[in-house]
Amino acid sequence: MLALLFFILDITRTQRQPLHVTQGKASVLFFITNDCPIANSYAPEIARICASYKTKGDAAARRHAEEFHHGDYPKIVDRHHELVKATGVTITPEAAVIDRAGKVVYRGRIDDAYASIGQPRRPPKTLDLRNALDAIIAGNPIPRSETQAIGCYIADLP
Repeated sequence: MLALLFFILDITRTQRQPLHVTQGKASVLFFITNDCPIANSYAPEIARICASYKTKGDAAARRHAEEFHHGDYPKIVDRHHELVKATGVTITPEAAVIDRAGKVVYRGRIDDAYASIGQPRRPPKTLDLRNALDAIIAGNPIPRSETQAIGCYIADLP
């Protein structure tokens, strides 16, 4: 899926082009909501992924980022589901990886820490997002370009 390029403001009111990769081989978009317990449980892992792969506006979103210790990466509130539509995500938490050509090369779960709603699996057995990122960095094909996320459905806009 080829993503469309557009500008959107982050929570600090900085204009971003989240589907345009200018540094590195790819960018990761994490789709979360502040009212999804599964998405909230992933906050530490999202922060770890961002910290691990970094070297290789909205008041409610800002509070959520602080409360769940999200790092210093940009946070965007996708009120009109522009990023949701462009990437095809349907669940929170879900990740989309965009390559330098603007193509969604991975979409799905962060890992398999949940077998289903209410059935956590600790520790996770498959680190899907990390596997995709490691493959991209190594210049190899992504093992699975799409996986099914477990979490809260992203509500349609009226």
